[in-house]
Amino acid sequence: MKRIKTLLIALLCLISALPLGGCGGNKRYEEQLFAMDTAMTLTAYGKNAEAGLSSAAGVLRSLDAMLDPENEDSAVYAINHANGGSVVVKGQVAEMLSAAAEVYERSNKALDLSIYPLVKAWGFIDGKYTVPSAEEIEALCGNLNFSAVTVTSFTESGDYLVTAPAETALTFGAVARGCASGYAVAALRASGVTSAIVSLGGNVQTLGLKPDGSSWNVAVQDPNNTGSYVGVLSVGETAVVTSGGYQRYFLGEDGARYHHILDPATGYPANSGLSSVTVVCPDGLLADALSTALFILGEDKAIDYWHTYGGFEMVLVTDDGRVVVTDGLYDTFSAYGENYEYEYVR
Repeated sequence: MKRIKTLLIALLCLISALPLGGCGGNKRYEEQLFAMDTAMTLTAYGKNAEAGLSSAAGVLRSLDAMLDPENEDSAVYAINHANGGSVVVKGQVAEMLSAAAEVYERSNKALDLSIYPLVKAWGFIDGKYTVPSAEEIEALCGNLNFSAVTVTSFTESGDYLVTAPAETALTFGAVARGCASGYAVAALRASGVTSAIVSLGGNVQTLGLKPDGSSWNVAVQDPNNTGSYVGVLSVGETAVVTSGGYQRYFLGEDGARYHHILDPATGYPANSGLSSVTVVCPDGLLADALSTALFILGEDKAIDYWHTYGGFEMVLVTDDGRVVVTDGLYDTFSAYGENYEYEYVR
């Protein structure tokens, strides 16, 4: 349940399928692929870049196959059709469930991976968009039970056992790309790459710095004008993840716009007063989970979460025309344009 449209614009050179010119270790290589319903771009520099990109792309394709709930061969499909039985899964699935469970508890269930039947009922899986009846939404909300999903470790094999109630069906859309970006960067690093950036839709993750030692520039898209942006983040090695109600939506017969980020508390698209949330965090998986949860929570509760738990920074774009930036980004965020009021939170 996540974005299919790029929400962050990496301020890099123009896309090319061939390596661009450069000297020695600064030579730039790029690979593009489509996975997890998202156009992905991986860029790496140096003599090990080609091997690293190939390895990272393989990781992304593997995770795509593992996490597609409509793929009968996927781990998620197996969990969702186990009728309450247990399923053996790889470590990546366990990592995502663990990260999501932490945010689930801390956000008062704002992030709930058992929301898959609701997402499907709204048509965000097959593109057959519809507004479910109030009765259907109430019934589906009654089956939300992420807290009952358990994960058991098999220490010797490295595999895990996942058990979910029979009526529970999971989606990893709120965490999959964050997990994937982290593993893609790990594959690049293992191949000897020291400078790279991966862009998986609204998920950007960097490895090291640019070849010249400077920071990466990542733009935060303007939710009201997707051809522009509200500011630019200058970052080192980290993840930058954005969630927004403008990313994927449809217009109902009533003329209302319904976006894909559903509030588990209501079963309807979240109406939190936020247009987008961008999270900056070293852990791409956590950043992904937080961006969805904080969008659902809204401005005040998102700031409370940041004050309480920390470990990340954020940029909130509100429906009433403000850009709220946590003070950890004071020296790295540059405002852009005149359509918003900018404020910092301590």
